[in-house]
Amino acid sequence: MQCFQCPVRCGADRTTQSGACGSKEIKIAKYYLHRFEEPPISFKNGSGCIFFCGCSLKCVFCQNFELSRNKRGKEFSVSQLADIFKELEDMGAENINLVNPTHYLNDIAGAIELYRPQIPIVYNTHGYETSEALRIADGFTDIWLTDLKFTDNALAKRYTARADYADFALPAVRFMAQKRLNMRDDGKMLSGCIIRHLILPLAAYDSVNVVNFVATLPETVYFSLMSQYTPYGDIAEFKELNRRITKREYERAVDAVRAAGLKNVFLQEYSSATEEYIPQWDY
Repeated sequence: MQCFQCPVRCGADRTTQSGACGSKEIKIAKYYLHRFEEPPISFKNGSGCIFFCGCSLKCVFCQNFELSRNKRGKEFSVSQLADIFKELEDMGAENINLVNPTHYLNDIAGAIELYRPQIPIVYNTHGYETSEALRIADGFTDIWLTDLKFTDNALAKRYTARADYADFALPAVRFMAQKRLNMRDDGKMLSGCIIRHLILPLAAYDSVNVVNFVATLPETVYFSLMSQYTPYGDIAEFKELNRRITKREYERAVDAVRAAGLKNVFLQEYSSATEEYIPQWDY
Protein backbone atom coordinates (compact mmCIF):
# COMPACT_ATOMS: atom_id res chain seq x y z
CA MET A 1 0.00 0.00 0.00
CA GLN A 2 1.36 3.41 -0.95
CA CYS A 3 1.91 5.90 1.87
CA PHE A 4 0.25 9.32 1.69
CA GLN A 5 -0.01 9.96 5.43
CA CYS A 6 1.99 13.21 5.55
CA PRO A 7 2.04 16.26 3.24
CA VAL A 8 5.03 14.90 1.29
CA ARG A 9 2.74 12.17 -0.11
CA CYS A 10 5.77 10.17 -1.25
CA GLY A 11 3.70 7.13 -2.19
CA ALA A 12 6.29 4.65 -0.91
CA ASP A 13 5.27 1.05 -0.28
CA ARG A 14 6.63 0.94 3.26
CA THR A 15 6.41 -2.83 3.47
CA THR A 16 9.37 -2.95 1.08
CA GLN A 17 11.01 0.50 1.15
CA SER A 18 11.43 3.54 3.36
CA GLY A 19 9.26 6.58 2.82
CA ALA A 20 10.33 10.22 2.84
CA CYS A 21 10.20 9.89 6.62
CA GLY A 22 12.99 7.29 6.48
CA SER A 23 10.72 4.63 7.97
CA LYS A 24 9.18 1.32 7.03
CA GLU A 25 7.49 -0.58 9.86
CA ILE A 26 6.73 0.87 13.29
CA LYS A 27 9.98 1.81 15.01
CA ILE A 28 10.20 3.10 18.58
CA ALA A 29 13.23 4.37 20.53
CA LYS A 30 11.65 4.60 23.98
CA TYR A 31 8.41 4.45 25.89
CA TYR A 32 8.12 5.44 29.53
CA LEU A 33 6.54 7.84 32.03
CA HIS A 34 7.84 11.27 31.03
CA ARG A 35 7.65 14.10 33.56
CA PHE A 36 8.91 17.02 31.45
CA GLU A 37 5.77 17.75 29.43
CA GLU A 38 3.47 20.68 30.25
CA PRO A 39 1.91 20.37 33.74
CA PRO A 40 -1.60 19.30 32.59
CA ILE A 41 0.00 16.55 30.49
CA SER A 42 2.67 15.16 32.85
CA PHE A 43 0.42 15.92 35.83
CA LYS A 44 1.31 13.67 38.80
CA ASN A 45 2.57 10.34 37.45
CA GLY A 46 4.01 11.45 34.12
CA SER A 47 2.85 11.19 30.55
CA GLY A 48 3.04 7.78 28.87
CA CYS A 49 5.30 8.87 26.02
CA ILE A 50 6.03 6.67 23.02
CA PHE A 51 8.88 8.09 20.93
CA PHE A 52 8.46 7.05 17.29
CA CYS A 53 11.42 7.06 14.90
CA GLY A 54 11.70 8.73 11.50
CA CYS A 55 10.30 12.06 10.35
CA SER A 56 9.54 13.72 7.04
CA LEU A 57 10.22 17.25 8.35
CA LYS A 58 13.90 16.72 9.23
CA CYS A 59 14.67 19.91 11.15
CA VAL A 60 18.44 20.39 11.18
CA PHE A 61 18.29 21.42 14.86
CA CYS A 62 16.13 18.48 15.98
CA GLN A 63 16.62 17.74 19.67
CA ASN A 64 15.72 14.10 18.94
CA PHE A 65 18.05 13.93 15.95
CA GLU A 66 18.89 10.23 16.16
CA LEU A 67 15.19 9.40 16.15
CA SER A 68 14.13 11.73 13.37
CA ARG A 69 16.92 10.39 11.15
CA ASN A 70 15.93 6.82 12.01
CA LYS A 71 19.40 6.00 13.31
CA ARG A 72 18.13 3.95 16.22
CA GLY A 73 15.01 2.26 17.53
CA LYS A 74 13.35 -1.15 17.64
CA GLU A 75 10.64 -2.45 15.34
CA PHE A 76 7.23 -3.27 16.78
CA SER A 77 4.09 -4.76 15.28
CA VAL A 78 0.67 -3.16 15.50
CA SER A 79 -0.39 -5.65 18.17
CA GLN A 80 2.79 -4.95 20.15
CA LEU A 81 2.01 -1.23 20.00
CA ALA A 82 -1.41 -1.97 21.49
CA ASP A 83 0.39 -3.89 24.25
CA ILE A 84 2.54 -0.82 24.93
CA PHE A 85 -0.63 1.25 25.41
CA LYS A 86 -1.82 -1.24 28.03
CA GLU A 87 1.60 -1.45 29.71
CA LEU A 88 1.87 2.33 30.09
CA GLU A 89 -1.67 2.51 31.39
CA ASP A 90 -0.90 -0.18 33.97
CA MET A 91 2.21 1.80 35.00
CA GLY A 92 -0.05 4.71 35.97
CA ALA A 93 0.47 6.96 32.97
CA GLU A 94 -1.72 10.04 32.97
CA ASN A 95 -2.22 9.63 29.21
CA ILE A 96 -0.83 7.90 26.13
CA ASN A 97 1.45 10.43 24.43
CA LEU A 98 2.17 9.63 20.77
CA VAL A 99 5.38 11.55 20.04
CA ASN A 100 5.98 12.17 16.32
CA PRO A 101 3.12 9.92 15.17
CA THR A 102 2.23 11.29 11.72
CA HIS A 103 3.94 8.72 9.50
CA TYR A 104 2.58 5.84 11.61
CA LEU A 105 -0.99 7.14 11.72
CA ASN A 106 -2.61 4.11 10.11
CA ASP A 107 -0.67 1.70 12.33
CA ILE A 108 -1.62 3.70 15.43
CA ALA A 109 -5.28 3.66 14.43
CA GLY A 110 -5.01 -0.11 13.99
CA ALA A 111 -3.45 -0.52 17.44
CA ILE A 112 -6.22 1.55 19.02
CA GLU A 113 -8.78 -0.74 17.40
CA LEU A 114 -7.09 -3.60 19.25
CA TYR A 115 -6.89 -1.74 22.55
CA ARG A 116 -8.45 1.63 23.33
CA PRO A 117 -6.78 3.05 26.46
CA GLN A 118 -9.05 4.27 29.23
CA ILE A 119 -6.88 7.37 29.65
CA PRO A 120 -6.58 10.37 27.28
CA ILE A 121 -4.62 10.00 24.05
CA VAL A 122 -2.23 12.82 23.18
CA TYR A 123 -1.25 13.42 19.55
CA ASN A 124 2.17 15.06 19.88
CA THR A 125 3.01 16.42 16.43
CA HIS A 126 5.36 18.80 14.64
CA GLY A 127 2.30 20.37 13.02
CA TYR A 128 3.15 19.33 9.44
CA GLU A 129 -0.13 17.54 8.80
CA THR A 130 -2.70 17.06 6.07
CA SER A 131 -6.38 17.69 6.70
CA GLU A 132 -7.09 14.05 5.82
CA ALA A 133 -4.66 12.78 8.45
CA LEU A 134 -6.07 15.11 11.09
CA ARG A 135 -9.60 13.86 10.48
CA ILE A 136 -8.42 10.29 11.00
CA ALA A 137 -6.45 11.17 14.13
CA ASP A 138 -9.36 13.19 15.49
CA GLY A 139 -11.28 9.94 15.79
CA PHE A 140 -9.08 8.82 18.68
CA THR A 141 -7.25 11.97 19.85
CA ASP A 142 -8.31 13.65 23.10
CA ILE A 143 -5.49 16.19 23.33
CA TRP A 144 -3.63 17.85 20.49
CA LEU A 145 -0.08 18.75 21.52
CA THR A 146 1.35 20.45 18.47
CA ASP A 147 4.40 22.44 17.53
CA LEU A 148 4.04 25.58 15.49
CA LYS A 149 7.64 25.95 14.41
CA PHE A 150 7.42 28.77 11.86
CA THR A 151 5.00 31.04 10.11
CA ASP A 152 7.80 32.17 7.79
CA ASN A 153 8.47 29.59 5.09
CA ALA A 154 11.90 31.14 4.51
CA LEU A 155 12.88 29.69 7.90
CA ALA A 156 11.25 26.37 7.02
CA LYS A 157 13.24 26.25 3.78
CA ARG A 158 16.49 27.02 5.60
CA TYR A 159 16.09 24.69 8.56
CA THR A 160 13.90 21.80 7.35
CA ALA A 161 13.37 19.60 4.33
CA ARG A 162 9.92 21.15 3.78
CA ALA A 163 9.75 24.72 2.48
CA ASP A 164 5.94 24.51 2.59
CA TYR A 165 5.77 23.90 6.36
CA ALA A 166 3.57 26.89 7.18
CA ASP A 167 1.22 26.16 4.28
CA PHE A 168 0.20 22.97 6.07
CA ALA A 169 0.92 23.79 9.71
CA LEU A 170 -1.18 26.95 9.99
CA PRO A 171 -4.45 25.33 8.82
CA ALA A 172 -3.57 22.20 10.80
CA VAL A 173 -3.19 24.19 14.01
CA ARG A 174 -6.48 25.99 13.31
CA PHE A 175 -8.16 22.60 13.06
CA MET A 176 -6.59 21.31 16.27
CA ALA A 177 -7.49 24.51 18.13
CA GLN A 178 -11.17 23.63 17.81
CA LYS A 179 -10.84 20.71 20.24
CA ARG A 180 -13.12 21.20 23.24
CA LEU A 181 -11.24 22.00 26.45
CA ASN A 182 -11.93 19.72 29.39
CA MET A 183 -9.67 20.58 32.31
CA ARG A 184 -10.28 18.95 35.67
CA ASP A 185 -10.40 21.12 38.77
CA ASP A 186 -7.07 19.66 39.90
CA GLY A 187 -5.36 20.82 36.69
CA LYS A 188 -5.26 17.63 34.62
CA MET A 189 -6.22 18.06 30.97
CA LEU A 190 -8.65 15.48 29.64
CA SER A 191 -9.16 17.09 26.25
CA GLY A 192 -8.03 20.25 24.50
CA CYS A 193 -5.18 21.72 22.49
CA ILE A 194 -1.72 22.90 23.50
CA ILE A 195 0.41 24.73 20.93
CA ARG A 196 4.16 24.74 21.45
CA HIS A 197 6.70 27.11 19.99
CA LEU A 198 10.47 26.93 20.38
CA ILE A 199 12.29 30.26 20.16
CA LEU A 200 15.26 29.96 17.81
CA PRO A 201 18.37 32.16 17.54
CA LEU A 202 17.86 35.08 15.14
CA ALA A 203 14.21 34.10 14.68
CA ALA A 204 12.47 35.94 17.49
CA TYR A 205 10.65 38.02 14.86
CA ASP A 206 8.84 34.87 13.77
CA SER A 207 8.13 33.93 17.37
CA VAL A 208 6.18 37.20 17.50
CA ASN A 209 4.34 36.12 14.34
CA VAL A 210 3.49 32.78 15.93
CA VAL A 211 2.13 34.48 19.05
CA ASN A 212 -0.01 36.81 16.96
CA PHE A 213 -1.39 33.85 15.03
CA VAL A 214 -2.24 31.99 18.24
CA ALA A 215 -4.07 35.11 19.43
CA THR A 216 -6.56 34.59 16.58
CA LEU A 217 -7.51 31.12 17.85
CA PRO A 218 -10.14 30.19 20.45
CA GLU A 219 -9.28 31.34 23.98
CA THR A 220 -9.50 27.73 25.20
CA VAL A 221 -6.19 26.96 23.49
CA TYR A 222 -3.08 26.72 25.66
CA PHE A 223 0.20 28.17 24.43
CA SER A 224 3.59 26.86 25.53
CA LEU A 225 6.54 29.16 24.79
CA MET A 226 9.78 27.22 25.02
CA SER A 227 13.21 28.71 25.62
CA GLN A 228 15.02 25.36 25.83
CA TYR A 229 16.76 25.51 22.44
CA THR A 230 20.12 23.78 22.78
CA PRO A 231 22.58 23.47 19.87
CA TYR A 232 22.14 19.94 18.60
CA GLY A 233 21.70 18.00 15.39
CA ASP A 234 23.18 18.79 11.97
CA ILE A 235 23.89 22.49 12.45
CA ALA A 236 27.55 22.90 11.53
CA GLU A 237 26.64 24.97 8.46
CA PHE A 238 24.27 27.22 10.41
CA LYS A 239 26.41 29.48 12.57
CA GLU A 240 23.39 31.20 14.10
CA LEU A 241 22.15 27.88 15.49
CA ASN A 242 25.39 27.13 17.28
CA ARG A 243 24.36 29.17 20.31
CA ARG A 244 21.46 29.36 22.70
CA ILE A 245 18.97 32.19 22.43
CA THR A 246 19.85 35.51 24.01
CA LYS A 247 17.96 37.13 26.86
CA ARG A 248 16.83 39.83 24.42
CA GLU A 249 15.38 37.23 22.02
CA TYR A 250 13.61 35.53 24.91
CA GLU A 251 12.16 38.78 26.23
CA ARG A 252 10.97 39.82 22.78
CA ALA A 253 8.86 36.66 22.54
CA VAL A 254 7.59 36.97 26.10
CA ASP A 255 6.63 40.60 25.52
CA ALA A 256 4.64 39.51 22.47
CA VAL A 257 2.71 37.00 24.59
CA ARG A 258 1.82 39.70 27.08
CA ALA A 259 0.90 42.21 24.36
CA ALA A 260 -1.37 39.66 22.67
CA GLY A 261 -3.24 39.04 25.92
CA LEU A 262 -3.03 35.25 25.72
CA LYS A 263 -4.85 33.74 28.68
CA ASN A 264 -3.59 30.16 28.97
CA VAL A 265 0.19 30.24 28.75
CA PHE A 266 3.16 28.19 29.88
CA LEU A 267 6.42 30.14 29.86
CA GLN A 268 9.71 28.31 30.23
CA GLU A 269 12.28 30.19 32.23
CA TYR A 270 15.16 31.64 30.26
CA SER A 271 17.52 29.25 32.07
CA SER A 272 15.75 26.17 30.65
CA ALA A 273 18.24 25.58 27.81
CA THR A 274 19.86 22.35 28.97
CA GLU A 275 20.19 18.85 27.55
CA GLU A 276 18.17 17.33 30.42
CA TYR A 277 15.09 17.56 28.20
CA ILE A 278 16.62 15.05 25.76
CA PRO A 279 15.79 11.50 26.94
CA GLN A 280 18.25 8.64 27.11
CA TRP A 281 17.02 6.25 24.43
CA ASP A 282 16.39 2.58 25.16
CA TYR A 283 16.70 1.19 21.62
